Amino acid sequence: PHRRTHPQSFRKPKVPHTKMKSAVFATLLASAAAFAPVSQKASSSALKAFEDELGAQPPIGFFDPLGLVADGDQEKFERLRYVEIKHGRISMLAVVGYLVQEAGYRLGGNIDLSGTKFSDIPNGFGALTAISPVGLAQIFAFIGILETTIMKDVTGTNEFVGDFRNMNPEGGLDFGWDTFDEETKLEKRAIELNNGRAAQMGILALMVHEQLGVSLLPQ
Repeated sequence: PHRRTHPQSFRKPKVPHTKMKSAVFATLLASAAAFAPVSQKASSSALKAFEDELGAQPPIGFFDPLGLVADGDQEKFERLRYVEIKHGRISMLAVVGYLVQEAGYRLGGNIDLSGTKFSDIPNGFGALTAISPVGLAQIFAFIGILETTIMKDVTGTNEFVGDFRNMNPEGGLDFGWDTFDEETKLEKRAIELNNGRAAQMGILALMVHEQLGVSLLPQ
């Protein structure tokens, strides 16, 4: 009798399990390699040098997956810590400002001489095109002044990286910092550092959500 055969297109393809497993294993291996230290000796040296630094907290401890300070360079570590603290402070302000404006709160009055109101400026990326070029130039100039003359250790008397009080011998505005004991100071610095880290991730998430068209606040 004649045997009926199925067309080739109806045959169930065979999955190459071996190749698939190899691809998954290679991907995992590459991911692990990306977080591996440059060298065991350098990693151990950096760990010993910075394991007691502010921010090396349980449960992770000292965390440097890219090996940026694997050589144990203290000056490089302090430079990176300075950048981390500064970006954290900016991000904390950014998150608060982003959410406040998204909730509909605006300053009263006009933002420029042409009659554009603060309430006419949209939140997020839309503000970059709604504000005039002259206005944007003023904003960037103000940031530049802060960066080069104020938000830095001007007097050379800072107690730690990120201390921008710039106190004079007669004293100044420090919001009662000098009234805290050393343990309290360390605790408050750790809180600021961790909140700054969280805020950096937070403002990034807010920007991504805006571009995806997802509501930033509960409806």
